[in-house]
Formats: sequence, structure tokens, C-alpha cells
Amino acid sequence: MNTASPVPLPAGHIPPGTADWRSSDARRWLAAVPATWAHPLWAVLGLALTAAWWMVTAPAVPCTPAEPCGTDWPGLGFAAALLLTLYWVARQPRLALPGLAVVLLGHLTDATAAPEEPSWLAFVVAVAFAAAGILHRLAATARQRALAREAAGPAVHPVPAAALAFRRGRLSFVLASLLLAVAVFGYWQAQRVAGEYERRAAGLTPVTGTVTASDPDGLLIDVAVGGRVHRVETAHSEDHPVDSRTELLVDGDWARLVAEPYDVFGWELLVLGGLVGGLAFLANAVDGRTRSRQLHRGPLPALRVLVREDHDDGRTWVYAADDPAAERPLLHFHSLHAFEDGPKDPHEDEEDDEDEEDDGDELAEGLRRVGAILKGEDPPPPVREAVLYGLPFTGTELAFVAPDDEDPAEVAVECSVTAVKPAVAGLFGGLPDHDPAARRPGGGRRQPRPVDEVAATLEPSAAPRTWGAHGVSRAVGVFLLLVQGGGVWALLDDDMSWLSVFPLVGLFFVVTSASTALNWRLTADRDGLWVAGPWRVRRVLWDDVLTVRHNHGSDLVVAREEDTEVILSPVGWAWLERLLGREPYGPRAADEAHALLRRPGLRPLEEATPGQQGMPLGPLVAAVSVLWGAAVLLL
Repeated sequence: MNTASPVPLPAGHIPPGTADWRSSDARRWLAAVPATWAHPLWAVLGLALTAAWWMVTAPAVPCTPAEPCGTDWPGLGFAAALLLTLYWVARQPRLALPGLAVVLLGHLTDATAAPEEPSWLAFVVAVAFAAAGILHRLAATARQRALAREAAGPAVHPVPAAALAFRRGRLSFVLASLLLAVAVFGYWQAQRVAGEYERRAAGLTPVTGTVTASDPDGLLIDVAVGGRVHRVETAHSEDHPVDSRTELLVDGDWARLVAEPYDVFGWELLVLGGLVGGLAFLANAVDGRTRSRQLHRGPLPALRVLVREDHDDGRTWVYAADDPAAERPLLHFHSLHAFEDGPKDPHEDEEDDEDEEDDGDELAEGLRRVGAILKGEDPPPPVREAVLYGLPFTGTELAFVAPDDEDPAEVAVECSVTAVKPAVAGLFGGLPDHDPAARRPGGGRRQPRPVDEVAATLEPSAAPRTWGAHGVSRAVGVFLLLVQGGGVWALLDDDMSWLSVFPLVGLFFVVTSASTALNWRLTADRDGLWVAGPWRVRRVLWDDVLTVRHNHGSDLVVAREEDTEVILSPVGWAWLERLLGREPYGPRAADEAHALLRRPGLRPLEEATPGQQGMPLGPLVAAVSVLWGAAVLLL
């Protein structure tokens, strides 16, 4: 628990009449978050799965001489609208509503659709569910805004000049311009290919030929016309069986199917990628610029709060003004310092020269801090008093004034560069370790528990201590084995080609992960740690260990002096264990092993026996996988 007092903000930087955002009001604000059913993940999954189902079951439109296949810009536009809508459902709910309307209109007016198909109705239901979730999220946002205004009171205050000079969206505008230019280039190239065909075909008369050979892998067919065989490309070789009749346009050595005159699929993909990416960046740029300008529209409501920077990912976490221990975060966002634009000080060059003399000291201090972070000895970032400008609610952007995190004697103005998110538990646990004893400021990488606290729970032991695979970890391993077995079956059950070798090599990594999850072990004895991974057991002496930590994902890491790491991955899924109401085992193992590193008096007195050191399971799993592959080939 953080017992230090928050770094105070000088009274001159606190506007008169600024209200405190107290815990009682903050709890009401947090309770106004959207319900779990409205989480964008469910809407995105529903739309994506039903769209894929609908596309797979929809009847294919054949290419015929009467209706030849060419460019399909309406279909590409629908695909772009669907992809953008999937992104906006998660990131831009206000834009997602018109996107859903466009997607639904395209779905209902599709001449090839079959309303009697279950997939057609399922997609309509998914669109309706996504729209309901978005409306619920927007209503919750409005409720949060009203609660924040109630807490701030009627007073408004001028925004600091540095925040007024802050600009957002420039990089997104540049990226949007580049990607949209790529889309325009792809469209121009596709139209050029189509135009060249039309000009060449204008003076030709279709002739009928007989298919003499078909190469489905190469998407080629041979067509005999008047004693001469023409090899032409086709995207649908199954529509042209041997001995069937088809129409061609022939001009010397140049020959094209009348039903499939040209192929611009690659250019269409380029247009799709550029269009989706460009419009997404453009929407982000406009949204960021709009939200940033909201801070420039005169005086704004303000709230006194506490803030703390997460030095893992630079995220700013906001706490209630009466929560000096920073026990319960309210919201989080990424922010950047804002500076006033003004004339250059004539003495600035002299100060720069003096600063250069201190570069060496600053570099040494920076290296020292990096080393402390690696060893887990870095102090937690301080809690600072701050004034928050603007009404906080999900999706907005804010500015705040607080003591500088590097030099508390100075005052810094920072503006958010990502949307505000409430600090609430998500689908998979969300906020790990928010108890006072084991908590980071927020939901990023997990904060190791204090060494003294962990050491207080450990009794001195003569026998080696071991941590290893448990129920959830083994369940993860079994799941990975099923994935690997299914992959081998899918690759080898049909006709195998040399291209199958590459996915099979990729399955090697699945074997490694499955072997780790099924039988990993970390053993601490008198002289060091034994790390039993998928392929071998490694010995790391205590004098060579920098730290033992558990990453945000599922890795248990032993960092060594020579800048190398011994990694066990996965050691279970912490989010799944939290979802099941259990204490995550991997983080606990890392905390206890790290406590033994920092408190030598707690280390075991005996050496680990071979049975306690663990056994690599990778060779056995690999042998079983090979036998399974052989069985699939032979059966």
C-alpha cells in the first residue's frame, strides 16, 4: 500500500472554487459504466461470425458470357463498410451507428441474398444486437457526464495556456492521406486494366472452343479453337471441366475467356486495404482534433483529483481526491506534456551549453533507473495532486495540471492523447491485483507484491521449494495439444504437398508451449533456481539472478546478469484463473521466488534432488505428435 503523502500542487495552480472529486461521487460515476452484455467484443464477434457464415452459405454468382465477371466496386464498398464498422464498434461508437445502417442496407438490398437462409437472418440479428449495445454505451456515457458535472458543480475555470496550444491528429491525417492515395492508385490501376481489355476486345468476335485440359492448382485451362490450343487463366477452373465448351476472345497469342475477361483481384485488395486504413485514420484524426478543440472552447468544469503515472506503459491513472493511498483507480488514459508557444529566450543557448555538461550525469542516472526496474527495486511512481479540466466520461479527452513527475518542484500541464477509459474489471479480469497489497496503478503489466509482504508469508524451510504446473496450466496444455493434433490432421489428411511443411514447422512452437503448460517447474534450493522448460532443465545460481517476474501475458521470466532470460511460457492464463475466482498461480510463484532472491535467509538449506528439479516433456510430446502424424498418413 502506498503510505506516502501525495505530492502537493501549489495553491496558485488550483483555481478558486475547484471541487474535490470525492470517493462517494466517484463510485457513482464508476457504477454508470455499460453492462457486460454491451461490451464491444460481443458485438464484433457476432458481426464477424455471422458475416462469414452468410458469405460462405450465400449462392455464388457464376461468371457467364452474358454476365462476365469484372470489377465489383459495390461489393468492395460493402466489404470496406463492414470492416470499418467492426473497428468503429470497438473504438468509435458514434461512427459505428451510421456504419451499421450502411451495412444493413447493403445486406437487405443484395440481389443474390436468400432471406430464407438462417445465415441471412443471423446477420440481421447481429446488426440489431450491435446497435443496441452501442446505444446502451452512449446512454451510459451521457450518465457519466451528468454525474461528473454534478460533482464539479456550476463553476467553470480557464484552461491553462499550454493546453490551448496542444494539437492532436496530425500524424493520423498524414497516414490517412498516404493510405487513401494508395487506394486511389489501386483503383486507377484496376480501371486501366479494364480499359485496356475493353479497347482490345472492341474489334474482336467471340469464338467457341473445347476445354482439353484443366489445372486447378495453377488456375489454368487449355482450350482448343480451330486446331490451336490456347492456355488461359481462370479463377473458376471447376466451371470448365474437360470436354466442355466455352467462349474466347482471341487476338494472335492473346486469348481471354469472355466470362472472365481480366483479373484485378490484387488491385481490388489494395484498394480495400488503403480505403479501410485511410478512412480509419481519417476518422481518428477528425475525432482527436474535435475532442482536442473541446478544451479550447472557453472555461471548463474542473475537479481536484490525484494522479499517478505508470512507468511501465506511461499511462496516467486518476484517483479520487480523498484516496491518498491510491487504492481505487477511477479512469486512465495516455497523455503528453503540453508547452506554451512563445519567443525564444536569448539566454537559452547559454543554458543549453550548461545542459550538455550534465548529459553524462543524466545518462548515468537513466541507466541506474533502468537497472533498478529490471531488479524490481524501482520505487513506485508518486501520487500527485492534480486539477482535471473537462468533464470525465468514457471516450472523452482531458487536460490536467500536476507537479512534474521528474521534478516535483515544477508544475506540468498534460493533455490526453487517448480516450478516457473507466478503471473497471473487464471480461477477463480487467484490473489485476487491485488489493492494496498487490497492485499496479492500473490494468497494465502486473505490479509485483512488495518483497517484505511476500517474505512474511514464507516460513524458513530446509527442503527445496517448488512451483509447477497446476490445474489451469494443464488445461491450457491440453487445449494446445488438441489444437496441434487438429492442425496435423487438417494438413496431412488431404493431399499433402511440400507447402504443408511450413505449417507443420509452425506446429513445433505449439508443441513447445503445450509441453511447458503441462509440466513446467521452478525449483529453489540452496544454491539457485532449477528451471524445467519444454526441452531441458536449466540451472541459474542465485548470484546470477537479477529478478523473477511474471509478465502481463503468461510468461514466468528469470532474468540473469548476462542480460539473458530464461522464460517459461505459458504457465497458465492469469485472466482465466481470475475469471474462475482463483488466485493466479504464476504471479504468486514469481513473487515468492523473487522474495527468496532478495531475502537469502529464507532460501532452502538443501540441494534439489533430480526428481525435484523437474523433467522436460517436449521430447515425449514431439514423439507422440510424430506418431499421430504417421497414423493420419497411413489411415
